[in-house]
Amino acid sequence: MSGPPYPREPLPGSNAIGSFQIGVSPIGDVPVLDSFDTIISQYANSPVVDSLIQSFQGAVDQTANIDAFFDLVWNIDSAEGWGLDVWGRIVGVTRVLNIEIGEYFGMQGPAGASGAPYNIAPFYNGAPLTTNFSLTDSAFRQLIFAKALANISDGSIPSINQILLLLFPGRGNCYVTDGLDMTMTYTFLFKLSPVEAAIIGQSGILPKPVGVQAAVVQIY
Repeated sequence: MSGPPYPREPLPGSNAIGSFQIGVSPIGDVPVLDSFDTIISQYANSPVVDSLIQSFQGAVDQTANIDAFFDLVWNIDSAEGWGLDVWGRIVGVTRVLNIEIGEYFGMQGPAGASGAPYNIAPFYNGAPLTTNFSLTDSAFRQLIFAKALANISDGSIPSINQILLLLFPGRGNCYVTDGLDMTMTYTFLFKLSPVEAAIIGQSGILPKPVGVQAAVVQIY
């Protein structure tokens, strides 16, 4: 749909309340409403009528809401909170993962857990109320992009390696190998955090052909 450049000139002879035309705005073809189009000429200089019409337009103008919807929901690069949850449902991933922490800093934690060095594992402060963990917007956005790529992946080694690079940027080398015997191995040359391990094990993000056994190996 085409129209005059934005901002546009009023339609000739347009004096009906609520009239608008389709114009070209900075964000595309959208209805452009000029409140002065609703005022007939004999009331054009009436401060009362002008004020009433402009106040009404300000009250019903949805520009701010449309901008917020675009930024917080529609545009995945800037979406937040509920908007990212919608994108997660579209591509097939969830923000909440079940995290199992087996190591704690410097001391015995729960039965069977061994102490770990500083900056490697958290302090033990008793049994957690829940093991469910909600990903931050930044981490969840990264997971959504990777799952979207997995959804259109052809399952080849280069394609899967591209998903790994997207999921773990700057973490170190990671790759997948074909065992040529109906097995495949995901190899990580760094230690996976509990969150990263949950993403790999629970999100279904890494492709695996039907009938093929997949293993995860960490070398660090």
